[in-house]
Order: sequence, then structure tokens, then C-alpha cells
Amino acid sequence: MPKWGMVIDLNKCTGCGSCVNACRMENNIPVVGAEAAQEGRTMDWMQIITEYDGEYPNVRITHIPRPCFQCGNAPCVIVCPVHATFVNEDGLVGQVYYRCIGCRYCMNACPYTAKCFNYFKPETPKEYEVLLNPDVTRRMNGVVEKCSFCHHRLALAKDTARYEEREVREEDYQTACLEVCPTKAITFGDLDNQEHEVHHLMHSNRAFRLEESLGTDPKVYYLKREDK
Repeated sequence: MPKWGMVIDLNKCTGCGSCVNACRMENNIPVVGAEAAQEGRTMDWMQIITEYDGEYPNVRITHIPRPCFQCGNAPCVIVCPVHATFVNEDGLVGQVYYRCIGCRYCMNACPYTAKCFNYFKPETPKEYEVLLNPDVTRRMNGVVEKCSFCHHRLALAKDTARYEEREVREEDYQTACLEVCPTKAITFGDLDNQEHEVHHLMHSNRAFRLEESLGTDPKVYYLKREDK
């Protein structure tokens, strides 16, 4: 089974937000608006965490993109009382929206705050329906949502590879956030496949994982920012 994962180079990330917008468009994530945002009802599967080091004027800013980490030992899976959160056949942490009862135990268990609660009904003005991605289901309100590593793209890649009677190649399956990153800060692939670039980057002396001591075994690695 492939171990799909991601490496993000913090030297290259500029915090432009292209990955956030691409994720929103790719996965039909509703736009919240100012009033709902003030109430804490944010809806982003990908977020950018900004860290400040030092004091003005000598401040170093680091932007940290944060998708779902697809943990190998995911605490959200353990606490879900209805098994709406599970690990699928591809090793990714999935979400069954029609089974979710909105108790939000998984949100409390996730140490990375990578999940969000959907307060909104899937209402889109008719003139904007053409912008929706037909490959991604529209979620009803009252369920928990999260990044899926664009799993619908993996399904298409697997179907194509099966039709061509071959294995899924590295370039067949890429996430939306990776495709739009202008600085190529994101690398994606099979962490266990030595032919994939992501495998070599995860073993770099700059590589680290957030809150690794918790034992969640996240599949997203970061490359430390270097002083220039």
C-alpha cells in the first residue's frame, strides 16, 4: 500500500495563499463571510500558520501551510463514536459525511486543528454553479470536514492506471495545492517509494514533523527554514 505524503519547504513558502484558494475551489468549500468568521465559523481545509521570531525591526517571518496530516496513528479515528472518520484502503484518513453526527469529538482530538465544522447549507447562486467541481460531493451542514489529499484525484489516477494496465506513477496523482504553488514549495508522492522525490526529501537533515512527540505519525513533513 502506498504511503501518500507531503513535504513542504519553508524556505520557499511565501505565504501567498495560492494553496488555500486552490483547495477551496477544488473541494467546493463554501465562502464564510465576515460575520461568520468573527464568530469563529471558519471553513478552510488548508491554512497558513504565520510565526514571528525576534523583535522589530529584526523579525523573521515563517509561513507554515497546514493541511490535514493524514496521521498514521490518527487520534480522530479513535474517538469517533460512529466511525465516520476512518483510514481508507489508501492509508488516508477519510470522512463519511452521511455517517457524521456532528459531535466534533474528532475536532477536539486533533492536535493540529485540521478539521472544521460545516455550519452552512450547500447553497450556490445559479450563475456560480459552473465553478463547482463535479468530482467532489457537496456536504450538508452539521458535519465535520477536512483535507483529503484530493482523494478524488487518486481515484481517477487509479482508474487510468488500471485501464493502461500499469501502476500509479508519481506524476499521476498530485494535489491541487501542489499544482498552484508558484515557488514549488510542496512535494507530494509515496513516502515509501525510493523513486519518488518526496521519499528523499523526508530524510533530509532539514526535515521535521509538527508535534511528532505525540506519536500521531503525521504524513506531512517540513523542511526547516535556513538563515541566509
